[in-house]
Amino acid sequence: MTDLRVATTTGADAILDGVAVEGFKASLRGPLIFRDGAAYDETRKVWNGMIDRRPALIARCAGLSDVVAAVRFARSHELLVSVRGGGHNAPGVAVCEGGLMIDLAGMRGVHVDPARRTARAEGGATWADFDCETQAFGLATTGGAISHTGIGGLTLGGGLGWLAGKYGLVCDNLLSVDLVTADGTVLVASATENADLFWGLRGGGGNFGVVTSFEYQLHPVGPVLAGPVLFPLTKAREALTVYRDFAASIPDEVNTLAALLTAPDGNPVAAIAVCYNGSAEAGEKALRPVRGFGPPLADEIAPTPYCKIQKLFDEAFVRGRRYYFKSNFTRRISDEAIETLVEHFTAAPSSLSMVYFQQLGNAANRVGATATAFSHRDALCEWGCDAVWLDAAADGANIRWAREVAEAMRPFTSGSDYVNHIGLETEEGADRIKAAYGANYERLVALKNKYDPTNLFRHNQNIKPAV
Repeated sequence: MTDLRVATTTGADAILDGVAVEGFKASLRGPLIFRDGAAYDETRKVWNGMIDRRPALIARCAGLSDVVAAVRFARSHELLVSVRGGGHNAPGVAVCEGGLMIDLAGMRGVHVDPARRTARAEGGATWADFDCETQAFGLATTGGAISHTGIGGLTLGGGLGWLAGKYGLVCDNLLSVDLVTADGTVLVASATENADLFWGLRGGGGNFGVVTSFEYQLHPVGPVLAGPVLFPLTKAREALTVYRDFAASIPDEVNTLAALLTAPDGNPVAAIAVCYNGSAEAGEKALRPVRGFGPPLADEIAPTPYCKIQKLFDEAFVRGRRYYFKSNFTRRISDEAIETLVEHFTAAPSSLSMVYFQQLGNAANRVGATATAFSHRDALCEWGCDAVWLDAAADGANIRWAREVAEAMRPFTSGSDYVNHIGLETEEGADRIKAAYGANYERLVALKNKYDPTNLFRHNQNIKPAV
């Protein structure tokens, strides 16, 4: 094989000896994919169609040993590294330009222990994979709101979801991980083993290594009383006011989301979506404030299989479209914030875009700010702006719109973004990334110093080591 030009951690290109590359390829059980390979263009893609980076090499890992080999190879040759889990990855940090992409997308196994009510899932699994297996036993854990999201990125950044009112965030249900550190060592992290690392993995993102498997606590979850209620956009201000008052006074069994979006029939609407995880009778009573406002265009709240509510927004987030997200946490929803979102939504250049409030959940709010690396426990909800469009020629207009919405909403927020929606430092700025980690940032820096002092894992929402 001929020598290969690659990007390095120094910022400069280097020539990688062909013999070394062949040796690396031979050490893997999974394929090593090159730029001229037949599977290259499809493999380098993530869900966000706006991401168009070209790694020099893609290691399509078949298991833990492949990840170890890839990390050691990258470290020994100072290669720029990115890590892809399930491949959702809205900001696109999973794909690097010119370096080595460590791809876990083929590692999707999920094993459920119904007696212990736990599940262990490989790092490339999606929530659709996970929910399918756990629901076979009538069990689930908090897990996102779009089924094709990967479990890895969502968990490591905190993880909002429909069950968070009763069971906390995704990271609050994490029991242990298997992780490959920057020197190629395999560690188990849990509350009793490498507990400092375990703390940092619950909100600190992909800064400390490659997580090859996650173990979660499961809970009994049967059919839920769930779905959206839709209102005409002319009632958006009133609907969001109803949502604000409702979200601030609900029992643990409920979690909520409110959005301004365009319905499948092409009409813009205000939507309040709810999920009640409990008895149907109690749920009907708890949800009356939402269902009593109107009349609505549609009330689709009904007893629903949990896997179905997990797919509620899948059709609004189709793979291959172009996405640009902005979000922040807010402790309360003011009249001014509602007015700002309504005004800016009507000016969106794409009918596929939306703005929303997603509630953290009562149980998530009761966890201390320093108990996990995810520190934003006093927030009522995350507000978000999802710019979605199809044509690359419209990139500028849609990105500009999302940034304008974020700037207009800033006075009504805590100033701390949701880390899973932030891109690279070169795109977002160091201050924004630091703010996303909140009060726990310095403690996270100390962990980075310990577990990744050379910053091998930098192609992420990066916590820079101070050594």
